[in-house]
Amino acid sequence: MREVDEEFLVGLAEIAATLFGTFLVGVFFYLDSGQRRARQSGADRYVRSGVRGVFLLTGLPLVVPLALANLDPIWGALVFAVISALLVAASADSAFRILRNRESCKSIALAVNEVISGLAALLIAVTPWVLGGWIPPPSAFVPSLVLALGCGFLSTVALVMTLFEPFPG
Repeated sequence: MREVDEEFLVGLAEIAATLFGTFLVGVFFYLDSGQRRARQSGADRYVRSGVRGVFLLTGLPLVVPLALANLDPIWGALVFAVISALLVAASADSAFRILRNRESCKSIALAVNEVISGLAALLIAVTPWVLGGWIPPPSAFVPSLVLALGCGFLSTVALVMTLFEPFPG
């Protein structure tokens, strides 16, 4: 497997930080808008669950590359394991909420995103260990980090499309 350098990992973290910051601004805009108060409580709980998932999807490629670039590989693997376990749990929670409250699934973008990101969360969590063994080298994390970054972007787009679509009545 090809070795990655620290500059690449830091660059990946910079891209994730930009996406994370942009999403955070969007969340604050949503919280400040009147649309939040117009939502039903079940749909709002799903939105909170979705926001948590996007934070984890963008947090993974933000924190893990910095750990891999600056610490021993075991610490990068532990950070990755913790965040990816939280990501899988958040993905399962979001799927449960969307199945439980059909009102939050009116958006096709959310439904498609939920399927894609749920499958991707599992793939993200296991890929480094499949590619690199018990303590994967930094290069084994790159496919998962790039996939998390892509899914974070797609989830941001789906959530924004859903939050700002017109409400009936």
